[in-house]
Amino acid sequence: MALVNVKKKDHILLIGLNRPEKMNAMNREMYHQIAAAYYQLENDPELRVGLMYAEGDHFTSGLQLDDWAGVFANGKGIEPGEGELDPFHITGEGLSKPVVFAAQGICFTCGVEMMLNTDVRVAAKGTRFAQLEVKRGIFACGGATIRLQREIGWGNAQRYLLTGDEWSAEQAHQWGLIQELVEPGEQFTVALEIAEKIAKAAPLGVQGSLKSSKIAVSEGQEVAKQRLFPDLQPVMASEDVKEGIQSFLERRVAVFKGR
Repeated sequence: MALVNVKKKDHILLIGLNRPEKMNAMNREMYHQIAAAYYQLENDPELRVGLMYAEGDHFTSGLQLDDWAGVFANGKGIEPGEGELDPFHITGEGLSKPVVFAAQGICFTCGVEMMLNTDVRVAAKGTRFAQLEVKRGIFACGGATIRLQREIGWGNAQRYLLTGDEWSAEQAHQWGLIQELVEPGEQFTVALEIAEKIAKAAPLGVQGSLKSSKIAVSEGQEVAKQRLFPDLQPVMASEDVKEGIQSFLERRVAVFKGR
């Protein structure tokens, strides 16, 4: 049985952790299956958005540490293989397409870190988050030390990174770490609704918006300003721009082709 369920739904790639009997603890094989799904999302021209979710009562209890200890000690870290794209974006290129994230139950360590490398997040009420690494003798190495303070502020991030304490979905919603707080069992449905809206929008516009936002965060606002109109120029020459204008004039829903 696959440790990750991967399925295309129109222009959406569904990526579902599928080890519920182990609370979706991530071993190395699960990592590589997720990384292969990310590569598929990035390289399949028919796909416009990903949706990451988990089967069972919990998103993930975190990394299966006994399977990863040797990797962490190698000085190089987690390395995706050929035909894979790192879902933590610690190594290699990042996605040019957005990912919507849906969590429930326990979402610990690597679950939080994968969430931090997604773009819109949904969580069920009662979901519990934590970075437990300092309680296990290490520190977070999947991106939490790099991204969490950007999302929730320095003091909030260090409060939980340095103690390993849990925080709630309600706190995460208050901080803006998640965008939708829903009733238990509704997280996948709401995340899919968001993904479907993204998939119906103009793909080049979506990818351009994401790219410009990422440049501003990673390289600064001045660089993003310099790149804004040069990156917009090829988008303005696309068929989708003509469709967007024509559909507006005809008072109908636009049908975008991504070209």
